This record gives sequence, structure tokens and C-alpha cells, in this order.
Amino acid sequence: MSSRRAARCATRKSCRPPTTTAWSWPTRAYGCSTINPHKEKENVVVTQQWSQTAEINAGRLQSNPYPGRGIVIGLTPDGTRYAQVYWIMGRSENSRNRVFIGEENGFVRTEAKDPAKLTDPSLIIYYPVRHTGSAHIVTNGDQTDTVYDALASGGTFEQALTTRTWEPDAPNYTPRISGLVDLSDASCAYKLSILKTNQGDASQTMRHYFHYEQGIAGFGHCVTTYAGDGNPLPSFQGEPVLMPLFDDIAQTAAFYWDRLNADNKISLLVKTIDKATGKTETHIVNK
Repeated sequence: MSSRRAARCATRKSCRPPTTTAWSWPTRAYGCSTINPHKEKENVVVTQQWSQTAEINAGRLQSNPYPGRGIVIGLTPDGTRYAQVYWIMGRSENSRNRVFIGEENGFVRTEAKDPAKLTDPSLIIYYPVRHTGSAHIVTNGDQTDTVYDALASGGTFEQALTTRTWEPDAPNYTPRISGLVDLSDASCAYKLSILKTNQGDASQTMRHYFHYEQGIAGFGHCVTTYAGDGNPLPSFQGEPVLMPLFDDIAQTAAFYWDRLNADNKISLLVKTIDKATGKTETHIVNK
């Protein structure tokens, strides 16, 4: 190994690229002869497995007539931006009478498409997306404000949600789903949460929190309010599922919009957050 080449390798903790792009380690780009080709092969296999899993989960979303509201959080394939996807669905006229409106400060709110047809604003008019400092919040209800207020005053995501439960819409008891990307938190890439009853028992609130230490380039994790259609609507079960993400924000929006039930989908947004600069971009689709 030449002295210049050896110096380049000596200044790095590892000859591997950053962990957020670990699924496509380029040997030549890093100019280091110590990369294990067997390890590279293993990573290719893992990438293929993850891609297959994400494809299967996307297919399940497409075949589900009513997953309800959904959140996906993850990392773009180029590893430079976090992505937050959020959509809303509805079956009643009141629920379907909504659109997403982006504000100049980067917040997004729901608004009645036709104010004359709005019969009950509770549970359907809220801010799904807000941010404070480097913390970017996305939720399916007014707990966005609860998390925002807690973070702004020095509290935590978990402390905020401890004060909330599921939505008061018996017999469905719709889960509250929430997510957070905080660029100032070096220990966690992003978080997801779901608050729901214990098998429909309204006397108990189950609080699930999922902390992802690292983002995986090209993938995100998804949680929805419902497992599918029904009466009452069955709550989401299990852990957030792996889903694909894309570098182009419009492509990500189109991918998910096309996989939501045509009759029940209402609005969808994608927000990206640059890891280095904190710069954000939002793309909105309204039916």
C-alpha cells in the first residue's frame, strides 16, 4: 500500500462508509484494500432481503382497503435526508371533507375542503406536522401540539405522549400514532409511537415506543391506525413494518398515494429533512 493510501486509511476509524449507507458500500470510492469481500457479499444479500420485505409490505398496504391514517419515517437512498410520510383516509362525508394546507413556517394543517359541510371538527382538524428547533414532529391528531409544547419546554417525546391516550371514538378507539426526527439527538435517528387500548378494553392504554438508532438508506418504518376494515375497526398490531423510500420527494408521494385505496384516501404529505443543514421540503397531495 502506498504511503498516501495508507495515510488515508489511517485517518479513518474504519474503511467503511457511514452506517447510514451501509447497504451499498463502494470499494473503489474509499480506496482501501482491507474491505472484506465476503462481508460485502453479505451486505448485498441483506439489502436484497430488506428490499423484498419492503416490497411485500407495500403490496399489503395496497391490498388493504382501510389502513386508516399512516406514518412512515426513514432515510432517503442517498443517505442525506430523513423522510416523513403521512396520509389520511376516511369513510364518512365529514372525514372525507379535508385537505392538507402547508403554511409558510413549514407546518401543515388539515382544513375543511368545504366549510359548509363540516359537521364535527374534533379529531379531524389539527396540525399533523410541526417542528421546534431541530425536532420534527408528525402525528395523526392534536397530540402534535402536545409533543410540540413538551419539546419546546425541555420535555421529551415520551413524556408528552404519556399524557395522552387513544382517540375517544368508541367503539373504534382509534390509536394515536406519532413520530419524531430530532437532528440534535445523536443517540436516535427517529422514533415512532402508538397509543391504543388493550384489545378494545378502554380501561387500559398500551403505550408502544420504537426507537431507531440508525436510519437505513432507502427504507423507512410504517405504522397505521388500523389493521384493516371492520366494525369496529381493528387496531394496528405488532411492530412498524419496513417500507421503501426514494430520493425524489414526488416519487415517494406518488408511490404511497398510488397504493392507498382510491375510494378512501383523502390527502398525503411527504416531508424531507436534510441531515446536515436541517433544510426541509414538503410535498402535498390532496384528492
